[in-house]
Amino acid sequence: MSIESAKAFLDRMKTDEEFAKKVTACKNADTRMAYIKNEGFNFTVAEINTVKDELSDEELDLVAGGGSSWLGCDSQQEQ
Repeated sequence: MSIESAKAFLDRMKTDEEFAKKVTACKNADTRMAYIKNEGFNFTVAEINTVKDELSDEELDLVAGGGSSWLGCDSQQEQ
């Protein structure tokens, strides 16, 4: 699991509209994280939150509305 993977995931969410739609279409956090890992990303919720904290508001808006709701979890939960 890594910060680098979390950064790569957020970059893909910003640049690949079809991928972002598939991620957000997953019905729950477990399905979503399974899909994300199947796509080659491996990070914890804490790692993605660390990376998100480094983004500007504009960058966050590009990654699904600026929240972690697309992961279906909060910063207290590990995946």
